[in-house]
Amino acid sequence: MGATRSRTSARPGGGVWAGFLAPSPSKRWTELFFLAYSPVWITWVLFILVPFKLYEGLGEWGYMAIGLAAALPVFLLPPLLQPKHEAGKPWVQRYWVKANIWIAIFSFVGNYVWTHYFYQVLGAAYTFKAHELNGVPITLYFMTHAYFALYHALANVLIRKARSMVGPRSPNLRILAEAVVVFVLAYSTAYAETLTISHFPYYTHKDKERMYTVGSLFYAIYFFVSFPMFFRMDEDPKAKPYTLWKVVVDSLAACMLVTLLLDFWRLAVTAQPGLPWLA
Repeated sequence: MGATRSRTSARPGGGVWAGFLAPSPSKRWTELFFLAYSPVWITWVLFILVPFKLYEGLGEWGYMAIGLAAALPVFLLPPLLQPKHEAGKPWVQRYWVKANIWIAIFSFVGNYVWTHYFYQVLGAAYTFKAHELNGVPITLYFMTHAYFALYHALANVLIRKARSMVGPRSPNLRILAEAVVVFVLAYSTAYAETLTISHFPYYTHKDKERMYTVGSLFYAIYFFVSFPMFFRMDEDPKAKPYTLWKVVVDSLAACMLVTLLLDFWRLAVTAQPGLPWLA
């Protein structure tokens, strides 16, 4: 991580990075930081913790520590590694602060509200002993933030590349290209996470095959909304940067839209009565 400061503060250029990197130095650094940090926690979770079953006997505080270990560096490392152009700004103007707040709100609502759709509509359950908030293990609130930081940074660079490949002269084709990128990335991300978490024995569901296929599409609804909305934040260098208030409102708007889409699914596909998080 020590080299992150110099690499991620580099200016966007040609070659392999052409079209991927954000025009804003602040946004560019944050995206590359998220992408550089994510393999660290993914490695110790997927290749050490789960295969060697180190989660056995952790208890409530042990699971809490796992979530904190994955999520806290996303908040704590940027002040230590940020380039000079970031350090000289008021903290409310730093993109890594805005990105973390946006993702924190979205991931909190995702756990607090939307997880209950998986419980009620798809028959999922977490069976490990943990501290809970609204019936959801608190450690998952933290783990989700780490996951979502990776997903949204990756979505940003791929959406940007799609836009640059099409160019501004074909607005309809540009919209189509972005839609394809969002759909493919959202579904593949949701499917990959569903597949990897299946190796954790304390996450259960009634129908494994249905969870992989239908459940992944259901989960992808989160990202159908969040990827393009998160991408908008401080993307246009000519536009006024987002204030923290706008960041909060924008994230909450994305949450509301996802909630409606999930509930439309509940009514159209399963016809289950009642709101899942009130059950």
